[in-house]
Amino acid sequence: MSRLSFKTFCIELYAERKSIFSSEAYALFEKNGILKMLDEDYDILHGHGFDYVLHDIEQIMENNK
Repeated sequence: MSRLSFKTFCIELYAERKSIFSSEAYALFEKNGILKMLDEDYDILHGHGFDYVLHDIEQIMENNK
């Protein structure tokens, strides 16, 4: 899976889990540095399950409130 596909999939999964539009999820990812984190940590994260990755994303979002 390419970095772009991985980030897109994470955005879509997060949007579905939170019942928001993908564009809203993208804006939240951008605002909270999630896109940068997914890109920088791609080699580590893409090998984990998506529940693991979404848990990390939710933790970051919670910490940034």
